[in-house]
Amino acid sequence: MPSEEQAGRELGGVSPEGYVAPPTDLAPVAAASRRTMQANRGRDTGPEVLLRSLLHRSGLRYRVDLPLPFDRRRRADIVFTRVGLYVFVDGCFWHGCPVHFVMPKTRRDFWSQKINGNRRRDRDTDERLREAGFSVLRIWEHVPPADAVRQIAETYAALVAERGWSLRPRSWHSLGKV
Repeated sequence: MPSEEQAGRELGGVSPEGYVAPPTDLAPVAAASRRTMQANRGRDTGPEVLLRSLLHRSGLRYRVDLPLPFDRRRRADIVFTRVGLYVFVDGCFWHGCPVHFVMPKTRRDFWSQKINGNRRRDRDTDERLREAGFSVLRIWEHVPPADAVRQIAETYAALVAERGWSLRPRSWHSLGKV
């Protein structure tokens, strides 16, 4: 009788109890594709880091990668907690940009479900944050960073004014705010 370790090896690493999920008829993913997908970052992407740098340079302060109040597994890329502004920098591929998204040629059903699920989750997140009284901005990764900063700064300024506060970050001169 083989030990559990030997049985696992004989089954190619699958536990003797069976599969966690049933096997599929899908062709296996190529090793290079798998490595590329694993290398995609969940936070601190190039567009996010550049946007945060420009926001900070303009005098705005914010929180990064903050869990959402209603679901700790979902996270906002940039949050201005004092005014309740949640900013998401959406990747064109993962969030199905209407301008740049191209459906992959392989495993189309999988990717269609994945991208549509992401879109549904994005809409649900926006709706739940707004119901809780927060403001939401979604910025596509292809938006020029200066335009994104301007949009965020204008929204931030409007929320500050709405509250009757008089906050004026020191470099709003560069954004044409003063």
